[in-house]
Amino acid sequence: MTTSTDIAPPAPRSSRRRLILGAVALAVLAGMALDTKVVKIGSEQDVAEAGFSPEKFGAEKFPSVRESIVSRAVDAATLSQAVAADKAAATKQYGVAAGVGAVFPVKFTGVVGEGKSGIYNVAVDGLAGETKIRMQTGPAINGTDLRDATGDIKFGDFKNQIEYQNAGAAINTAMKAETLAGVDTASLTGKTVAVTGAFTLVNPKNWMVTPVEITVQ
Repeated sequence: MTTSTDIAPPAPRSSRRRLILGAVALAVLAGMALDTKVVKIGSEQDVAEAGFSPEKFGAEKFPSVRESIVSRAVDAATLSQAVAADKAAATKQYGVAAGVGAVFPVKFTGVVGEGKSGIYNVAVDGLAGETKIRMQTGPAINGTDLRDATGDIKFGDFKNQIEYQNAGAAINTAMKAETLAGVDTASLTGKTVAVTGAFTLVNPKNWMVTPVEITVQ
């Protein structure tokens, strides 16, 4: 007598393969979940991981830059005489070496003349020879006078040239917000101003000053 027994056929290879792949996928997802870190948007950790923030850098650095310039500022008449007599000696005594030329902190009181695109001539008494002073008030604040004025902000502190340039622009932006926001820069002509700022000595007879403090009298 023959007895037949039902035996389940083996699972096809394709089914076993799908089961294995599914298990592997679950293991990978589990590993990713364990390695995932939740960072709140706007938190200090978020800002740090996002990289260099020019806005934050400028807002944090400008107060110390302003303090340094104000504490070292030289009267414009005195400085112009020193530059006219010996530029190298004046640089050593009053300036900070920078890429294009030395940056000098300066202070003066003068009468504002005609301006164009936010750049004004300022008549200051006692300047040596043909020395002239101009002051930039925006809307665009150009140059790296403020970034380079202290000698403490260096290229090596940044990842690349773009960050270094952005740092200078951000300090200028912070200066506008804190120094120029309350000044009617469109109607300065004919008014007397007391200014403290910095300029890069490119042309000894023509200074372009970036202000950090300005009082309209």
